[in-house]
Amino acid sequence: MSDLLPQQRLFLELLVKSGDIAVPDSDDGSMLYRTLKECEKSDLVLIESVSNGFDKAAITDKGRTCVKT
Repeated sequence: MSDLLPQQRLFLELLVKSGDIAVPDSDDGSMLYRTLKECEKSDLVLIESVSNGFDKAAITDKGRTCVKT
């Protein structure tokens, strides 16, 4: 998938290097949140609720493939 936006590629690379991360569970108006939702919509990341106020973001196989290309 070569049509990744730069911020999407950077976010996916972060997940590859660091593993799962905690992200806000509500829209705080940040670029991170918008990028997260774009990646989730494209099935590049999986979001799971973990605690009050935070979700877990994990990269999918499709996301890993996109970063490699």
